[in-house]
Amino acid sequence: MKAIVYYKYGSPEVLQLKEVEKPTPTDNQVLVKIHAASVNPLDWHRMRGAPFLARLGEGLLKPKNPKLGADIAGQVEAVGSNVTKFRLGDDVFGLTTGGFAEYVCAGETKLALKPANLSFEAAAAVPVAAFTALQGLRDKGQIQSGQKVLINGAAGGVGTFAVQIAKSFGAEVTGVCSTPKLDMVCSIGADHVVDYTREDFTRSGQHYDLIYDAVGNRSVSAYKRALSPQGKCVIAGFTSLPRLLEQMILGPRLSKAGGKQIIGQGMASTSQENLLVIKELLETGKVVPVIDKLYPLSKTAEAIGYLEKGHAAGKVVITVEHR
Repeated sequence: MKAIVYYKYGSPEVLQLKEVEKPTPTDNQVLVKIHAASVNPLDWHRMRGAPFLARLGEGLLKPKNPKLGADIAGQVEAVGSNVTKFRLGDDVFGLTTGGFAEYVCAGETKLALKPANLSFEAAAAVPVAAFTALQGLRDKGQIQSGQKVLINGAAGGVGTFAVQIAKSFGAEVTGVCSTPKLDMVCSIGADHVVDYTREDFTRSGQHYDLIYDAVGNRSVSAYKRALSPQGKCVIAGFTSLPRLLEQMILGPRLSKAGGKQIIGQGMASTSQENLLVIKELLETGKVVPVIDKLYPLSKTAEAIGYLEKGHAAGKVVITVEHR
């Protein structure tokens, strides 16, 4: 089978499409014939081995695991002896490691049946970004109906899910994005939009009960200025190491000093329970994946390079054609 591999850290040019051995599922795994996968910032961070501290887990000088890709959608090709929830031929979506390939093995608890109303491409766009948005808003942000919620980075992969998930909780949602993406963010449910090229949401005089920042490009004092007296800011991304350190050090101090809270989300955790929550939102139409571009498996390096530039509107998806 064909798969994308990389044997050293670097730019997208280090990625290679190679013929590799088709995997065999263990007792608790499912072999999935992949029809689509999607690209996440995690992929280019792993590809580049950046930030450097990440190499403590990935491999100091070269990657321990040469395969990339987490989000997948496809068809069950084989099941391990202990697998009870899936059968041959089931259409599934979920998470694994090594999704940029024709076949991959995934743990039974990392998958769910694909919503019938979604294509493989749309389903593959969902898992990591939707997990991140759901856990950031619900678990860290403790979102409540009627709250004024602002999503910074509303047009990105995580942001497009965050806007829709916040609306599903009954919030009044403001999305922050650039001029070309304002209409799209309105179309997925935002009540208000802010064009960051023309207006700084932290200086508008508006105050929010919850700020969910998928970008992480603001100072702690700026977040504080935009929060209501008991407001909370959850930061899911970062644009530079100094900005991340500021948020990690000053955010907790501010949170102890008053009613406002500024906290980092950290890595989203995966669970079948949350995947099923997201599946229900997809099936009811409360959440609709936004896809910016489709690339064939052979153009995965180009797809990651495009995402890395930071201008994608929604998700970037890899399609897998089988011979």
